[in-house]
Amino acid sequence: MSTDVVLETSLGTIEITLDAERAPKTVANFLRYVDEGHYDGTIFHRVIPGFMVQGGGYDTAYEKKPVREPVENEAHSGSRNLRGTVAMARTGDPHSATAQFFINVADNAFLDHSAKNASGWGYAVFGKVTAGMDVADRMVATATGSRGPFAKDAPLEPITIRSIRRR
Repeated sequence: MSTDVVLETSLGTIEITLDAERAPKTVANFLRYVDEGHYDGTIFHRVIPGFMVQGGGYDTAYEKKPVREPVENEAHSGSRNLRGTVAMARTGDPHSATAQFFINVADNAFLDHSAKNASGWGYAVFGKVTAGMDVADRMVATATGSRGPFAKDAPLEPITIRSIRRR
């Protein structure tokens, strides 16, 4: 089963197909944030060429948005962090993902699940960009530096998520 969402950004539109078959808890968590309008007015606060673009957790004033309890890590599903896939961002705790997500702009095999231990959990892929990957490529081409609480990798010109909606 899949669900499509449309992510409207200040740089253009990205369409994503979510994979509820391989990552049911992650997709349900993401869609709850979508339906609540959590992502409206957030930013992509971390963009790294050759790696990924990350957003969904900070507003345009670089204030962290409130989140719900973390979702269980479903990286063991077999999905890989390939270019164009969408995965949950998390801290060093493998089961700490809440609202932040990232789009892989390169194949990032080192983020894939390899074992159910501290170093092997990986990052749960829950969707794939089906249109608008050029928007993510434009994001990583922007100038970055220190902004808000981030010492590096933050776009100097904010990239805003205007909305994410189910299709």
